[in-house]
Amino acid sequence: MPADPELRDLVARVGAFHITDGAMKREQRAIEAALEKGEVDAGAQHAYRSAVRRYFESFDREAREHLRDVDRRLEHTNQVVFNLTAERGVAVKRIEATQAVLSALAGAEGSP
Repeated sequence: MPADPELRDLVARVGAFHITDGAMKREQRAIEAALEKGEVDAGAQHAYRSAVRRYFESFDREAREHLRDVDRRLEHTNQVVFNLTAERGVAVKRIEATQAVLSALAGAEGSP
């Protein structure tokens, strides 16, 4: 049975990934071989689609967990930057205030 274009597209998309899972690799090689021979039956298609679903749903969950972790870390980092910026502003105002006092002192020491 000739493969439909959607299956060929799916196989090409999956083939572009560096797959580390042994079962998914075997399914990928099997469907690629079946496509080469033009012998893709309904059972092979079903097995392949099931393997792709299992692998990529797991991959998707992992990627989403990673994104949540990165977002949480970015939020923390942004809060640290905000706090440090505010702290810097306070330090600058202290310097300006102390310099004003020291300038006034220098002026008072210079007057008789």
